[in-house]
Amino acid sequence: MKKLAQQLAEGCVLAPGVYDALSALIAEQAGFDALYLSGASIAYTRLGRSDVGLTTYTEVEDTLARIAERVSVPVIVDGDTGFGNALNVQRTVRGFERAGAAMIQLEDQTFPKRCGHLDGKTVVPVHEMRGKLRAAVDARHSADTLILARTDAIAVEGLEAALDRAEQYLEDGADALFIEALRTPEQMQAACSRFAGRVPLLANMVEGGKTPVKAASELADVGFRIVIFPGGTARAVAHTLAGYYGSLKQNGSTAPWREQMLDFDGLNAVIGTPELLAAGKRYEG
Repeated sequence: MKKLAQQLAEGCVLAPGVYDALSALIAEQAGFDALYLSGASIAYTRLGRSDVGLTTYTEVEDTLARIAERVSVPVIVDGDTGFGNALNVQRTVRGFERAGAAMIQLEDQTFPKRCGHLDGKTVVPVHEMRGKLRAAVDARHSADTLILARTDAIAVEGLEAALDRAEQYLEDGADALFIEALRTPEQMQAACSRFAGRVPLLANMVEGGKTPVKAASELADVGFRIVIFPGGTARAVAHTLAGYYGSLKQNGSTAPWREQMLDFDGLNAVIGTPELLAAGKRYEG
């Protein structure tokens, strides 16, 4: 599997959101060459809660390690604010790198952070975020572990301030930029006009969010080189589960859903049970 830096050098990377090893495995089997471990989706699925800063470093690291052990494609991981100050950022970067991250995202929100498409966000001073990014760059063991700098300043300070922040974050060693919650095609074009020729720029597609949702091919034409659909997986799963549980409650059986489900053998095929059992036979006495 190509490293993430090589994929970015060759074109636009479409990375679907995942939240556990099963979702990551199925995404890899669908043919994706990179994945995005969404902090919001960890909150949704592991806590049954909103993305308002409730997830912890250890919960994300544990989820990342389980995913990286199961798939071979690069994983971009949402590191939120780094879970504290510059020293916390260094712990986060080292831990996520050990756990298998190909790219670590860090943002300039205050703590507790919140989903980038919720109202009421606040951001730390520029100098504080710059220090965090320098700490992140110093902490990583390998240059192959990329640092993605995210700014949420559009909602707080406006587009120009957000672009200026991104410029400074680039100076501090960020390998890619994420200007969150661009609100119009014109804002998306402005970001790409300033940065796309110099550094990979990420587009965040949130169904019902503040940024216009476009196909990866359209975004690549504008200049984005990373496209994520971070929470779409959790939203699709929540919709499916609501229908499944509603049907089971009404009918007392899964029979009406059989055509929309894998059976026992089908799921075992997806997760590799036959191969796992065959591998175990090699160690039998």
